[in-house]
Amino acid sequence: MAESRISQFTHAGMTFDVIDSGPLDGTPVVLLHGFPQRATSWSKVSDLLNAEGLRTYALDQRGYSPGARPSSRFAYQVSELVGDVTALIDEIGQPVHLVGHDWGSAVAWAVAGNHPDLIRSLTAVSVAHPGAFMKSMVSSSQILRSYYMLLFQLPAVPEHLLSRRGGLGERMLRAAGMDRDMIEAYRREIVADGALRGGLGYYRSVFLGAKQIGRKVSVPTTYVWSDRDAALVRRGAELTPEFVTGPYELDVIEGATHWLPDQNAPELAASIVRRVRSV
Repeated sequence: MAESRISQFTHAGMTFDVIDSGPLDGTPVVLLHGFPQRATSWSKVSDLLNAEGLRTYALDQRGYSPGARPSSRFAYQVSELVGDVTALIDEIGQPVHLVGHDWGSAVAWAVAGNHPDLIRSLTAVSVAHPGAFMKSMVSSSQILRSYYMLLFQLPAVPEHLLSRRGGLGERMLRAAGMDRDMIEAYRREIVADGALRGGLGYYRSVFLGAKQIGRKVSVPTTYVWSDRDAALVRRGAELTPEFVTGPYELDVIEGATHWLPDQNAPELAASIVRRVRSV
């Protein structure tokens, strides 16, 4: 394990930022954020995990780290995002427990499916296994909940709509359960800091590299879902066991919105700790 803090690392000619906290000799846990947030969204969870003796590495992913914002949508294929995470694990120097929320969850599923030797356990938050998600699109109301994914395919228009103060982006986030402080963080860390285009790149590459996201996961896995998630229906949770061959648990946090790391940190941290200690 890295004996000193990792604040940055380089991969594919880009520089990535990391928030490394907790005891230096603690069990390593890598945290992957979603859209439209950054590594800071894990701060409450990290504090709780650190108190349990775990060392956390919250990665500012491709498109978000200022030194890693390619313009081409092809640069955001899942294989590229997976490569960024495995490069961080190489820096850490040993297999890790992996946690992802939202898009970070989709990436985490792909890392665990393609590189089980690097992952001791997986905790996927909000987003089901991508194979289950795709199946839920044709067997539930999920396709209606995912309308925005088609909107985000348009060039330039989403950037305009999502960057306006009080505009469509903020109304969508508020409707999904974000509070005022979270909206302010979105304005500051995503819009003002120039990370919006990179975040949209994930959606614009979603139809590329399907083979990377469909593989079954053999590592011990917990999927955490909330029953008031405005974007993701229960069907994905019901189908996910079809794509996990290792030990598996479903944790449902009742009465919670999509933003579990921010709004339900104690419950989420407890799920992560249970999974880590089960290995």
